[in-house]
Amino acid sequence: MTPPTLPASSARAGGKPAGAQADGTQAIRRAASILKAVAKANAMGVPLAEIARAEDLPRSTAHRILKCLVDEGFLEYGSATRRYQMGGLTYELGLAVSSGVLEVARWRDVIDAVARRTGVTSYLMRRSGVEAVCLVKAEGTSVVRVIPVEVGQRRLLGVGAGATALLAALDNDSCERVIATITPGLRNHPRITVDSLRAAVALARTSGFAMSQGQVVEESFGLGAIIPDAYAVPALAVSIAAHVSLVNEANIARWKRIIKEEIQAAVDPVAPG
Repeated sequence: MTPPTLPASSARAGGKPAGAQADGTQAIRRAASILKAVAKANAMGVPLAEIARAEDLPRSTAHRILKCLVDEGFLEYGSATRRYQMGGLTYELGLAVSSGVLEVARWRDVIDAVARRTGVTSYLMRRSGVEAVCLVKAEGTSVVRVIPVEVGQRRLLGVGAGATALLAALDNDSCERVIATITPGLRNHPRITVDSLRAAVALARTSGFAMSQGQVVEESFGLGAIIPDAYAVPALAVSIAAHVSLVNEANIARWKRIIKEEIQAAVDPVAPG
């Protein structure tokens, strides 16, 4: 499998992160941006040249930052493949008890239930800036499976059903600002245009479900819905990915019902008794 091409960072002009200072914050921003770039790659990792290009950095600068991240355990380097992958420390830090970790644990059972009842791969996606990151994945029982996203991978908002549901949850002004920001990155997804993205957002807002039909991965179908938040803009979404051979009106209606039922049961559980 060929690793995905990393999009050039949209937060950068003239090779410097937006808002970077001449002090240590610039190095921190660069390191954080590189970590995000590596996280977007699949399990095969990404080579130095690709990271340097995506981050608009000289190879020597990118190599220096990467070496430091490897030394500290944030990244791993495969001497045989000459590619960088996420390191063990990144995972360990993510396990630290926090409200975010507890929130993920709360929804893990929902993702498992959706996968079990639908028979297809199910995900918990979270909005992170102008991206969506996969927090939980559960495989279904279908003979033909589609797994377009792995845990920890990041996608631009609007790329995939879960990411589109999260984009649609934003107010109009915020949504348009995100679309303007991610437009350069859409060239890596030729089946998604600004117009089709706006149409997908409109559909998600009117129907309550975002759909992705082969726009990201051929022969795949995605369906996603936000998890309501009474106190803030929704930042979590439940989504599924199915092979096109399983897609018909009856299954789509059933999948929507299951997703809605599982979210509702977790948001407003029936009191015992």
